[in-house]
Amino acid sequence: MTINQRGVQCISPSGLHRMAYTEWGARDNPRVLVCVHGLTRNGRDFDVLAQALSSHYRVICPDVVGRGVSSHLRDPAGYAIPQYVADMVTLIARLNVDHVHWLGTSMGGLIGMALAAQPGTPIHRLVLNDVGPLLRADALRRIGEYVGADPSWPSYEAAEVYIRAISAPFGPLTDDQWRALSESSVRQGADGRWRFRYDPQIAVPFRQAFVDQDIDLWPLYDAIACPTLVIRGAQSDLLDEPTWQAMGERGPRAALAQVPGVGHAPMFQDAAQIALVREFLLAS
Repeated sequence: MTINQRGVQCISPSGLHRMAYTEWGARDNPRVLVCVHGLTRNGRDFDVLAQALSSHYRVICPDVVGRGVSSHLRDPAGYAIPQYVADMVTLIARLNVDHVHWLGTSMGGLIGMALAAQPGTPIHRLVLNDVGPLLRADALRRIGEYVGADPSWPSYEAAEVYIRAISAPFGPLTDDQWRALSESSVRQGADGRWRFRYDPQIAVPFRQAFVDQDIDLWPLYDAIACPTLVIRGAQSDLLDEPTWQAMGERGPRAALAQVPGVGHAPMFQDAAQIALVREFLLAS
């Protein structure tokens, strides 16, 4: 198995920025799977899944701008779906392939929906992980309580305790799994304290766009034509069950799967969750 850290130069109205990505598997494999993380997470969330699928795919796991080890934007207004879609188009061009399969968790799913809805989209198979075209205000409110807060901790251990608390909806994970998900999310500063890797300014457009009501993206979803799978955490507060069921009846008429004991969102740390993705993607 081959794993590499790479980057691609992208552009926004405020200038150039670098988007980092982790690449798994053979570079000459024409089957490409792009895995895109949630709002405050990073591409290393997919390490376990990418390793499991790297014999079938060239797996690409980007750090969306402002997260992980990617650049921060000069103007925080750029932290929005149109910029993220543009960056992903640049990334796919760098990969030199005509089409990809896509797995998106939460925000990564919204980016995938926006790109998959475009005429001539490069996405030929789409997995949406615990996100849909109706975003509930109460879930957005919960996320808004910690996004951009920019806490710091005196030790890595204290940072992991915090991450476990705010990420409890990920469901039951082992100590090793929590550590892997936490280590990639924080860094130690020059002052010795630990902080999140993401730019706190990602919260600026998030809070400006949130007006304490549900966000309706059904027209976007209905424009998607490629085969689609929607995975829902059975206790999710972002993707409710009626919306999830409706996604199987309209637009691409998605296949539906649910993960018990998990809220927002499944993290593909175990064989059963990975199997849901593998069986759908490799059915093509």
